[in-house]
Amino acid sequence: MVDYIVVGSGLAGIAFCEELRKRKRSFVVFDDGSQQSSRVGGGMYNPVILKRFTPVWRAKEQLDVLPGFYSAIEKRLGVTLNTPLRLLRRFVSVEEQNNWFEAADKPLLAPFMCTTIVHRKIDGVHADHGFGEVLHAGWVYSGLLQEAYMKELDKEHRLYKEAFAYDALEWTENGVHYDGLNAKHVVFCEGFGLHKNPFFNYLPLNGTKGEVLEVDIPGLEIDHILKSAVFLLPLGGSRYKVGATYKWKDKTNAPTQEAKDELLEKLERFLKIPYKVTAHLAGIRPTVADRRPLVGSHPEHSNIYVFNGLGSRGVMIGPWAAPILLEHIENEGEIPSEMDAVRFQKRWFKKA
Repeated sequence: MVDYIVVGSGLAGIAFCEELRKRKRSFVVFDDGSQQSSRVGGGMYNPVILKRFTPVWRAKEQLDVLPGFYSAIEKRLGVTLNTPLRLLRRFVSVEEQNNWFEAADKPLLAPFMCTTIVHRKIDGVHADHGFGEVLHAGWVYSGLLQEAYMKELDKEHRLYKEAFAYDALEWTENGVHYDGLNAKHVVFCEGFGLHKNPFFNYLPLNGTKGEVLEVDIPGLEIDHILKSAVFLLPLGGSRYKVGATYKWKDKTNAPTQEAKDELLEKLERFLKIPYKVTAHLAGIRPTVADRRPLVGSHPEHSNIYVFNGLGSRGVMIGPWAAPILLEHIENEGEIPSEMDAVRFQKRWFKKA
């Protein structure tokens, strides 16, 4: 008998497992390795949507939780995951500078946007109009996080490297029974894999394909994230990650030449020195129609829950939302209405 079965070990699954550890609950994890977005993603976090200069949903609450969450994992696993970094948004015009200052005056954005234009000469980077600096930004090495976390789960005999067979799930007086396991609850954290889940595939998890490149740029020396038409994230030495694309029709994990060409064309708008592409990766982000997570209970089946739809901000949302879900499961705690899966309940009954 275990307290929880967790299906999926991406950012959502890891965040929920960490909360279970804190509360000393027993659990096992099922993961078949089919979802790649947590391994592929840039792992950046920042409180400002840099295309429109608007606030990220509940950014302050999420950033308050983030450092302690990753620090605890780093200490336990002996890895470095969270790297706070300056984030500089390249301006392409005076109009963008003016829009930046206008946004920085707004109460929700003022704590996160520096009101002094950064005029910094960077060899190899074209930036005649300077940069705007975003405060409280950084990146989490999500690929290393998942790799190290799964090794720990495996060592603890908690990890089942196989697909979850939904039709084998049975309800009992004390919870559920699954393939020789008895559990009180099941939490589905499957990312885009949710569309195959017969219990929660009524939810509008659209999925957005994202592709990134890793490049070697000798001669470029930056110690911050640079954001323009694409982001440029320093990985150490002359290595950088470039991303990302957003495609809504292609639902495969296969890298495409079209996306590579798009990323390189945007990179070359501001990068004026030679580079070499060393890797090309792709994955499907678990995105939702209304751009909010999917967290909560099934409309009819007791003891099963969903924790999904973290989109491109999983490193921020996961650590903040996981304790909210666990509190809901164990003490009937309230889930914020914006992310409560009950908002799509009518879809379930229509489907049924």
